[in-house]
Amino acid sequence: MPTSALTALAAYMLINSFTPGPGNILTLTTITTYGWKKGKTLFFGIVCGYYCVQVICAAAIFGLSHYLSPMLTVLKYFGGGYLLWLSVHIARSRPDERSEAKEPSFWTGFLLQFVNVKIYFYGMTCLTGYIVPYYDSFAALLGTEMIIATVGSLASLSWAWFGMKIQKIYKKYYKPINIILAVFLIYCAWTMVF
Repeated sequence: MPTSALTALAAYMLINSFTPGPGNILTLTTITTYGWKKGKTLFFGIVCGYYCVQVICAAAIFGLSHYLSPMLTVLKYFGGGYLLWLSVHIARSRPDERSEAKEPSFWTGFLLQFVNVKIYFYGMTCLTGYIVPYYDSFAALLGTEMIIATVGSLASLSWAWFGMKIQKIYKKYYKPINIILAVFLIYCAWTMVF
């Protein structure tokens, strides 16, 4: 792979991983609301789901792409609906609801990634645009997807860290922060479906 393609791939991965998306926003809001101790289970669910989805993408590009394409069309509508539902709950949440609200869970984070169409498109675009022109082995595809999932997990971890740092500010200004995050999720849903 030429250096120019590798540089473009690295830039593509960093931009896609660190920009707001469903996993990053859910990580941020969960950690600002519950703190790391209670929110880490959701974070680990997001990470595990990320790796599973990227394995699916590698397998799809390797030989199942004609089966996965119709499924992605259906998933984008489920994902968009889920993001809208999530945005309403984020916009309406309050920091003092922690005791009455359901604790964040591993499965919530894990299952989010299966309707997070952004990471499907991210993984498949990365493979078809940057890897397939140079390599055709399943090991190369899977290895690339594991790198994508690792970079994405580090991005979510940075959003979690940011959530811990703004926890005091969040408690004071939670309404505008929640509305901004909800708008980001609505934008994610819009770009996913249209």
